[in-house]
Amino acid sequence: MLRGQMMDRPLMIADLLRHAALNHGKQEIVSRLPDTGELHRYGWADCHARSQRLANALTGPLKIKPGDRVTTIAWNTHRHMELYYAVSGVGAVIHTANPRLDPMQIVWIINHAKSKAVFYDVTFAPLVDAIAKHCKTVKNWVAMTGEATKPDIKTKQSVYETLLSNAGEHYDWPEFDENSAAGLCYTSGTTGEPKGALYSHRSTVLHAMMSATADAVGVGADGIIMPVVPMFHVNAWGVPYAAALAGSKLVMPGAQLDGKSIQELVEGEKVNLVLGVPTVWLGLLQYLRESGKRIDTVHKVLMGGSAMPESLLRAYQDEYGVEMQQGWGMTEMSPLGTVGKLLPKHEDLSGDEKVKIKLKQGRLLFGVDMRAVDDDGNVLPRDGQSAGHIHVRGPWIISSYYRGAGPESFTDDGWFRTGDVGHIDEDGYMTITDRSKDVIKSGGEWISSIDLENAAMGHPDVAMAAAFGHPHPKWQERPLLVVQPKPNTNPTADSIREYLAGQVPKWWLPDGIEFIDEMPLGATGKILKTKLREIYKDYKFPDADYEGGAMPTKG
Repeated sequence: MLRGQMMDRPLMIADLLRHAALNHGKQEIVSRLPDTGELHRYGWADCHARSQRLANALTGPLKIKPGDRVTTIAWNTHRHMELYYAVSGVGAVIHTANPRLDPMQIVWIINHAKSKAVFYDVTFAPLVDAIAKHCKTVKNWVAMTGEATKPDIKTKQSVYETLLSNAGEHYDWPEFDENSAAGLCYTSGTTGEPKGALYSHRSTVLHAMMSATADAVGVGADGIIMPVVPMFHVNAWGVPYAAALAGSKLVMPGAQLDGKSIQELVEGEKVNLVLGVPTVWLGLLQYLRESGKRIDTVHKVLMGGSAMPESLLRAYQDEYGVEMQQGWGMTEMSPLGTVGKLLPKHEDLSGDEKVKIKLKQGRLLFGVDMRAVDDDGNVLPRDGQSAGHIHVRGPWIISSYYRGAGPESFTDDGWFRTGDVGHIDEDGYMTITDRSKDVIKSGGEWISSIDLENAAMGHPDVAMAAAFGHPHPKWQERPLLVVQPKPNTNPTADSIREYLAGQVPKWWLPDGIEFIDEMPLGATGKILKTKLREIYKDYKFPDADYEGGAMPTKG
């Protein structure tokens, strides 16, 4: 094989920050600070300078060495950004812990990661005091604040701003193998213990390059981006890296993620791109409607984490002129795999036809290979109809879990089993029909819990809906639909069933509809069906004959 005569330069995360500092140095990074509530402003050049100081503090008094894990328990702020770059820049691994997990689960992942230091925002000081004595390998706890606002806790701690002020100004970012570990993020562990996805410098930089493209997140120097998706959740979907690559302005919301706070930041900073999960957009929509406020500078919202309800898409599109795009991915995929951007051939379609395409999980991005296979492992055609188990592979998709967990998630021929069931069409659009564990199997037929939930979300009185299969005396299982009503509404089971009758096949109609005051949500904002199954484990369908019975007529 004839080798090309090109320079062999490693892909380093620190080079993203250096590029932004040199070429977009005054472009702003704006943060709402958790310790004071004030807005902090500086530019990419300032971020680079402070990250160099932080690198000296890490390798000096904190004694962090290449390969060491450094945990953060923090919101989206400029300080968290500095840690993103300084920790990986010195050759260590930044482990972003999700503070919404149960405290003992946080202890478990810190111990499993064998972290040497933990950096935390002051809002998590009580959490730190509760878990510190259980974290066996942690040598240093660092409060991400200044001396005047450091928390009063029992745990011995250092202060972030003091560490930086005492550190040297200059740091030469080293070059090393681009396949060296750079980031560690754990799955939320809704089934079994969390599993760690260990990202490399190479995978992170390639993911940033891809996500900056027009058909992905589409960021550029004209972008004013607000990642509402937390930096502790899959690196805020890679936005802090892609924004540095493109020289975008970043607006970091800190700990205040309510509708009013988000709208104020959007309006004040003229944000044009926002990223987050559906629960955030539901809360913002409610605030916009109640207050009469608008978000006119926003051109696009990228939504992920769970399926986008059609009612939400239409509300933002029709009432506020905001384009809603759906993305799909996983912690194990860094996370982006698909984004729902329309193609030129769709321009002449009707509005309703465009909505149908936008409700797909999105179109495959370069770098992500995908296939759907049947239960026997046969690859299914890309016809937009043949649903099977979704497998993926690519340069920013894990080849194994950290410390050998979950080998059953990988096929013998090198693909990752996502756990999703769906189909792919000839244009590369993928549609998720269910999670493998959530498919409702009724009388030998599959019912999509996702489609049933999305249909229910179209009811004017429904805020959230979750459908899952519940044991039935004759038909193995039937759909049970759990609904959280919108405030100040009182929907009935009959009104919801009547509404659904015009949306889904008759035999899909849920045999039971129950109401809940507050839907149980996981650490990343997803509805916890495991919790719902526990709550309703003794539920009996009202019309079922537990001595026999019949399935609703299919049709």
